[in-house]
Order: sequence, then structure tokens, then C-alpha cells
Amino acid sequence: MFANLVRLFQAWKRYNRSVNELNRLGDRELADIGISRSDIQRVAWTASKGA
Repeated sequence: MFANLVRLFQAWKRYNRSVNELNRLGDRELADIGISRSDIQRVAWTASKGA
């Protein structure tokens, strides 16, 4: 159980880091990588679980 909490906390940290980095990008830069501003949270959470 403790290991699951640690993994969830690490995933949450990766998620927050990804959201912050993606929010710093402009709309054109986001379009260049194929996501829109409204997709940031979904993309960040998916990436955080896969890492």
C-alpha cells in the first residue's frame, strides 16, 4: 500500500511538472507538437502514468 502511495505521488509530481512546462509554451508551439491548450491536462496525466 505504501509503495502505491509513493508511485501515485511521483506520478502527481510528473503531472504537475508537465502541466507547468506545457503552459509556458505559446499556442503556436503547442500546435507544432500537436496539442491544443485544452489538451494539456489530459496529455500531462497520460504521460505521467506512462513514465
